[in-house]
Amino acid sequence: MRIKVVLCDINPKMVAAWRETFEENPEVEIVHGSMLDMQTSAWVSPTNSKGSMDGGLDAVIKNYFGGGIEKRVQAAIADQFHGAMPVGFATCVPTQRELPRFLISTPTMVGSSENISDTMNVALACAAAFQAVHQQHAREPNSIRSVALPGLGAATGQTPAEICADLMWTAYDLFRWRQFADFGEMRKALEEILGDLGPTTTKGQAKIAAGEVAGAKGWGAPAPADEDYDFDDDEDFEAAPTAKAPAAAAPTDDFDDFDDEEDFD
Repeated sequence: MRIKVVLCDINPKMVAAWRETFEENPEVEIVHGSMLDMQTSAWVSPTNSKGSMDGGLDAVIKNYFGGGIEKRVQAAIADQFHGAMPVGFATCVPTQRELPRFLISTPTMVGSSENISDTMNVALACAAAFQAVHQQHAREPNSIRSVALPGLGAATGQTPAEICADLMWTAYDLFRWRQFADFGEMRKALEEILGDLGPTTTKGQAKIAAGEVAGAKGWGAPAPADEDYDFDDDEDFEAAPTAKAPAAAAPTDDFDDFDDEEDFD
């Protein structure tokens, strides 16, 4: 897998949790700093089902790009998801900037403020963001060379940093080894892998080698190999200079398989 992954957050607890969880993944860069400083091809922003960028990192990014970015996100949601994007799905819209070229919006919750600490929403949202990277690569090869993600659901969503890090690792492992035809297929596989999470979930229980499990079960297809990418140089493979330490296609009709009430509970 050639795409560079950067994990970036201003919360030192989130950064510390990532460094522990991703200790054996030195290919992942971990940055204690602002998403606005990340010189990557794509930024990931946690959002709500309507794409209302009215709080948290969403609001910061909207302020940075201007109101047009929210209109593009909401237009994509209206076109692809009939106006409400379930958790486990994502949009990828152009920013009209050189870097980042794309904003990937993935809902961690339905509304603008929900406690998702006893759900698998973090893993579903993170895996959906990575699935959006795969799909954008399929539409326009090599258009995303690097992607920056914040701690998903660890602020407004109240997911403990340690659990958030484990869930994001599980999604990252799935991204490293498998790709799926659409969001629905990816979501079903991840739900099978994670099973039921609840308020008693402890560190380690949510960190699962999802790529290995999915491969053994025959879910999805192998992720693109390094030779499938044709990057001319290392431009935008590094985050902007800041304090850091290394750590270790549009949806198909499968969207209709998910009942709105079930997805939004």
